[in-house]
Amino acid sequence: MGKQAQPRRLSDAEAQAIARNMRVSPRKLNLVAEMIRGLPAAQARAALTFSKRRIAKQVRKVLDSAIANAENNHSLDVDRLVVREATVGRSVVMKRFHARGRGRAARVEKWFSHITIVVRERPQGGDGRAEQGAR
Repeated sequence: MGKQAQPRRLSDAEAQAIARNMRVSPRKLNLVAEMIRGLPAAQARAALTFSKRRIAKQVRKVLDSAIANAENNHSLDVDRLVVREATVGRSVVMKRFHARGRGRAARVEKWFSHITIVVRERPQGGDGRAEQGAR
């Protein structure tokens, strides 16, 4: 006997991917998440590909996973996906020390973060660009 099945929290036109315990502080990760919020999936992927931030490569992997989940698990159209939300949360904090002069020590905190990316399928004909491409 397993656990009871939980009801799905997202709508039928949404898919998500989660990465836990990423070795970056939440403040830095949120700067990368801000870049992609509200963008079409292809534009968000391009922005992450050419970003100079180290963590952008891992965020791109999470975005790719959300896109793959939308396509394979929920049969959504990849070309109409938009990043609905990219939320960042705190994880554990490793405490270390840095030796200082005269026998003292300074505290060093190494922050970890979680990120959740939710992609949503735009409604058909919502912005008018879909009809122009069909002509």
